[in-house]
Amino acid sequence: MLESLSRRAFVRGVGAGLAGTALGFGGSEQALAAEVRPFRLSRALQTRNTCPYCSVGCGVIMYARGDGSKNARRELIHIEGDPDHPTNRGTLCPKGAALLDFVKAPTRTKHPMYRAPGTNEFKQVSWDWALDRIARLMKDDRDKNFIAKNAEGVTVNRWISTGFLAASATTNETAFMTYKAVRSAGMVVFDNQARV
Repeated sequence: MLESLSRRAFVRGVGAGLAGTALGFGGSEQALAAEVRPFRLSRALQTRNTCPYCSVGCGVIMYARGDGSKNARRELIHIEGDPDHPTNRGTLCPKGAALLDFVKAPTRTKHPMYRAPGTNEFKQVSWDWALDRIARLMKDDRDKNFIAKNAEGVTVNRWISTGFLAASATTNETAFMTYKAVRSAGMVVFDNQARV
């Protein structure tokens, strides 16, 4: 029977089926308008950011509830891909799609934590204290292990006892400046967090 069905008869049958379906779902415009609910993110504060997971650097839009005043505490309620971002055009991988869970995880570290040598407990410290300590330890290590000249007397300016792991989700310009800062300190061991 299907072999004898012409293209014209097929199109007529499909059209009649669509018309019947449309009539079956019909209703007044007032009833349809009454069913429309406001978009749940319509009053949320939007902030654009970059996904922190890999070197692709996908754009994300974060939505938060709050009045937007300077000292008000806002609650992050939704994260999605940024459709205007040139890298991902609104798409996210599974890790990026789970960013909200990452942000709201009870095990997430929110402050610098320090564990003194010989102890097994971490204690919360300030950012100023943590950065000063890192800078002091790096300076002490560089002063102790810096190699200005090799055995033949050639200037090499090497610091091989400390390495640097750079961030992945940065722009090319930021990555270049990080590279220049690390190399100017004499570090030889330098790598990036992720590669694609």
